[in-house]
Amino acid sequence: MHHPHTGTARRTTRSARSAALVVALGLALATVPFTALAGAPAPSAVHLVEAVTSGLDDPVKKDIAMRLVSSAENSTLDWEAQYDYIEDIGDGRGYTAGIVGFCSGTGDMLKLVELYTAREPGNVLAKYLPALREVDGTASHAGLDPGFPRDWARAASEAGFRQAQRDERDRVYFDPAVRQGTADGLGTLGQFIYYDALVMHGPGDDGQSFGGIRRAVPAATRPPSRGGDEVAYLGAFLDARVRAMKREEAHSDTSRVDTAQRVFLRNRNLDLDPPLDWKVYGDSFHIG
Repeated sequence: MHHPHTGTARRTTRSARSAALVVALGLALATVPFTALAGAPAPSAVHLVEAVTSGLDDPVKKDIAMRLVSSAENSTLDWEAQYDYIEDIGDGRGYTAGIVGFCSGTGDMLKLVELYTAREPGNVLAKYLPALREVDGTASHAGLDPGFPRDWARAASEAGFRQAQRDERDRVYFDPAVRQGTADGLGTLGQFIYYDALVMHGPGDDGQSFGGIRRAVPAATRPPSRGGDEVAYLGAFLDARVRAMKREEAHSDTSRVDTAQRVFLRNRNLDLDPPLDWKVYGDSFHIG
């Protein structure tokens, strides 16, 4: 994540997902004509469940999303090779590391190490917690150098730390993107567009954060949940995001939008189905 944030949404609980599924299933059944219920063939409950649970959180689509983000963040589709990644990319946010670019200067790296330490006290990164709290909100490495990058890589060899990275990715970025995208009536591509924006800009309500970007979409361009056209709405959201990106030098290259997400949108590939071909920073990528 590459932008300070003011708050994060709680991860969707299993009970909440189940409740939402029951409501959606009930609504779907309510739309089946009476004649169908009386004896004519009708959609099965299994098919209806599949319909209301499809989206970016389908495991195959989630892996595609991770590969798309990795193409922009790490210039590779191999997102699972990024657990040990760490460097200061000079964007004023300190160290950037891990599978979605947790940053020492924006709070999400601190939350990750706190989670890992709560689960595994005495881990190799626990001793850096005081320093991470001190540098939060700054570009400083004070208290982290010289050992933090080496110890991050050591921790990344442990299954527990890799799981913690995945869990924080989901809690802070992935689950909120799917949740908000679903509420806005967006399909898989739209949920991904939200996810990529959350990863880069972070949760929050200011103009450079996801919430502010979403609010910057003209009121006349409504999301599908309010009767709007999905393609038009996503195009307007991407316009708002590009404006936000260009206000910050570190994000001024907008190719992850212009030659990737807009390509999928122009093709009306709202389900984000392969094959996918795109470019980021001039590099070409393909998912077959």
